[in-house]
Amino acid sequence: MRALSKTDTGRRRRMNQDYVFLSETPVGALPNLLILADGMGGHNAGDYASRYTVETIVDSVKDSREYAPIAIIKKAIQSANQAVLAKAQMDIDFEGMGTTVVVATVFGNELCVANVGDSRLYLANDSLEQITKDHSYVQEMVRRGEISPEAARVHPDRNIITRAIGGGKGVAIDFFEVELREGDQILMCSDGLTDMLEDWEIFGIIKRHRDLPSVLEELVDQANQQGGNDNITVIMTEAFGNEVKKC
Repeated sequence: MRALSKTDTGRRRRMNQDYVFLSETPVGALPNLLILADGMGGHNAGDYASRYTVETIVDSVKDSREYAPIAIIKKAIQSANQAVLAKAQMDIDFEGMGTTVVVATVFGNELCVANVGDSRLYLANDSLEQITKDHSYVQEMVRRGEISPEAARVHPDRNIITRAIGGGKGVAIDFFEVELREGDQILMCSDGLTDMLEDWEIFGIIKRHRDLPSVLEELVDQANQQGGNDNITVIMTEAFGNEVKKC
C-alpha cells in the first residue's frame, strides 16, 4: 500500500487545526495505519486536540494486546477521548476543545474504518462512494428526509457536529468493513475539502490524474479556489495486497 497526504491552512484560517498520521508499515498489530483529525476550539485548543488525539491513538495501537483491528481501534479512540477530556479539565485554555477523527487500516483486501464527527473516508474506483456517515446536525436532517443534500451544502448550521472526541465521557464510534476491489483508491479528508467541492468534482480530479501527488495538489488547489473557508487535509492511498484477512 502507498499513502500520501497534503494539508493546507486555507484562505480564511490563521492556524491549521487538522492533523494526520500515515504508516504504510505495521503499527502494533495493525499492518498499516491512517488517521485524520480536524480539531475545534479557541486559540490553539483545536490544534492541540487533533494532534493529541492522533498521538494518543497511535500510542494505544502500539501498546494494544488485542488482535482484531476493530477492537484495537475502538480502544484507541476511547483512550483518546478520555485523554482529551482530562486535558480540558486540567487546563482552562483547552476547555471545550474537541476533534473529529477517522481511522483506517487495510488487512489484505479488507478495509476497516472508524469515524467520529464529519471527516470522511471515500472509496474511488468506477465511482466515488462515501463510506463513513457524517455525525453532523445537517446530515442527520438529510438522513431523516427533512432537507435535501443540496440544501445541506448551504445550510447555516452545516458545520455543527453531533459527535466529537472530547465531547463527553462516552464516545459513540461508527465502524465500517469494506472488501476492496482491484483499482480501489482510499480518500480521507476533512470538511475543508468537502464543503468546497462536491463529490462529482472530487471524483473528476481523481480520474484526471495517474499519480497521487497530482491528485492531492489539485484537490487542495481547487478547494482554495472555491473559497478555502477552512483547513484542507487529504489522504490518498492506492494498491493493496492480495492476502485476505478479516478485520
